[in-house]
Amino acid sequence: MKAIVMNQHGNSDLFVEINTENPVARPSHVIIDVRATSVNPVDTKIRRGSEGTAGLTFPAILHIDVSGVVSSVGAGVTRFNVGDEVYGCFGGIVGIPGALADQMEADAEMLALKPKSLSFGEAASLPLVAITAWEALIDRASIKPNDNVLVHGGTGGVGHIGIQLAKVLGARVSTTVSTPEKAEIARQLGADEIIFYNSETPQEYSQRITEGKGFDTVFDTLGGEVLQNSLKAAKLKGHVVSIIGYDSYDLTEMHFKALRLDFVFMAISIIHNEGRKHHGEILQRLAALVDRGLVKPLIDERHDFTAAGVSAAHDRLESGRAIGKVVIERQA
Repeated sequence: MKAIVMNQHGNSDLFVEINTENPVARPSHVIIDVRATSVNPVDTKIRRGSEGTAGLTFPAILHIDVSGVVSSVGAGVTRFNVGDEVYGCFGGIVGIPGALADQMEADAEMLALKPKSLSFGEAASLPLVAITAWEALIDRASIKPNDNVLVHGGTGGVGHIGIQLAKVLGARVSTTVSTPEKAEIARQLGADEIIFYNSETPQEYSQRITEGKGFDTVFDTLGGEVLQNSLKAAKLKGHVVSIIGYDSYDLTEMHFKALRLDFVFMAISIIHNEGRKHHGEILQRLAALVDRGLVKPLIDERHDFTAAGVSAAHDRLESGRAIGKVVIERQA
């Protein structure tokens, strides 16, 4: 089969196409004929080597998100049959070959049937960001109807799903954006209140939206200063959930407000083979929400499934100009 690989860490121009052996399904695994994948920040970090070696062996096949068609099933697999259209999040890390190839082996427990209403490219945009947002807002925050929820980065990959899941749960959702264009997109996704983070402090928007009480739950999708601001925006005994914790933080605000702070790292299920079945269950439930029109992907750009297309997709995400997800898909 053909695969798009990298032979060393570095810039986006190092992707090359090679011929390699087709994978064979081990017990509890399936082989997917890959139709699409998407770019996540973790993919670019692994490419650059800023996530350490990530357990890679070269030539390395990257990318965690995948959608495609099951072409063979391993022993013990009962949930899927040859010909099923599936999507999921597996590979591209800790030595497991990823989705940048004609075929990909994946743990069947981490997959679900693709939403019927989506194309392969649209479906491939969802797994990592949706699982992350689900674990943060549903598994950790246990949001209740009418809760005041703040989602940072409302037009980003994780943020745009966070807005929609919080609305499904009945919350009053606020989100931070940088431009009027992004504000309009966030409103279309369901945001009740828009915060232009460059012109309002956490104290100012907390006063405007919550009468100074603060937010019940704050979902930080960016880390750094945004996590510090999340602590300021949360109410007394409120809850902050973040997806980026590798930095130095001042937790004074957290102490004096008796806040709860959680971190979500969805890749732990892949790396440590922990809770993999739950990811498949999340994607199954998400597909039902998508097909009911309650959650939709936000696609920034689509690129061809070639080495040049992968490089361009990585460049787009790293430019900081992407709104939603950058997708790589095969031409029909």
